[in-house]
Amino acid sequence: MAVLVDAPLIALCGPTASGKTALALTLAEQFSGEIVSCDSVAVYRGMEIGTAKPTLAERARVPHHLIDIFTPDQPCTAGQYSRLAREAIAGITQRGRVPIVVGGTGLYLRALLDGLFHAPPRDEALRKRLRDRAEERGPAHLHRILQRLDLAAAALIHANDAPKIIRAIEVTLSAHQPITRQWDQPSDALTGYRVLRLGLNPSRAELYARINRRAAEMFEMGLVEETAILVENYGFECRALTSLGYAQAVAVLRGEMPRDDAIAAAAQGHRNYAKRQLTWFRKDTGIHWLPNFGIDPGTRDEACAAAARLLDPK
Repeated sequence: MAVLVDAPLIALCGPTASGKTALALTLAEQFSGEIVSCDSVAVYRGMEIGTAKPTLAERARVPHHLIDIFTPDQPCTAGQYSRLAREAIAGITQRGRVPIVVGGTGLYLRALLDGLFHAPPRDEALRKRLRDRAEERGPAHLHRILQRLDLAAAALIHANDAPKIIRAIEVTLSAHQPITRQWDQPSDALTGYRVLRLGLNPSRAELYARINRRAAEMFEMGLVEETAILVENYGFECRALTSLGYAQAVAVLRGEMPRDDAIAAAAQGHRNYAKRQLTWFRKDTGIHWLPNFGIDPGTRDEACAAAARLLDPK
């Protein structure tokens, strides 16, 4: 599908609970846009409460893409996401509308806009040894190994995310250089678009308060019950259930954690994740940051003004 040269594209990023959904809807309605989700968990069907997906009413207001496209037992890589997102963006542009990419998964956004580095071939023997080590000693053990190999990568990957830790170690060892250094190598960047990168950056106190409220609300809305259905369909070992919120709900179902402790652990996990997201996005010097978003009413107007300049640069 042909794409217009120099077509506008808005990329809206920021930490969890920073207000991306609300701003994306405002921009889409004001500038005839369609939203492309950039969230590594929102791609999964049946995972509604713990992902804070746009509601069905919100999705009815504006077309959304790349939500509910896989079952939780299907892996979704950054490369797969990039291909699907580029197809969706091309279609939106061909319809004469503005693609608005929205989400907090930094690796997915980088894969989409900047392309992926050319990783070395998979080393199945090494992967098996690492998986065995994770089963024997836990993913935290592998995370400590990754810290010694590539401290920057370890800071961006959760200590319980064994698949991502294994891949980072594998690539680092196979290429004989840290994976974060390889990310800076030339790749297949998206072309044909004028990209406005907007970053939401609420105050730390406001962000943490929102995260704490959201964690409690997810459990009140039935996160444990939703997780029970997912476990029944896909089993406790389903990788998608290791994501924040669902992991704590699984612990409740297994009798490993009281509900109140699970809420506190989910909130803490999301606060830690928000820190990692901000660390990732702050490395992108092309992002126009909107500080105190959600508190300062002028930030929404600032975002709309920036979008207007993108659409009419003259």
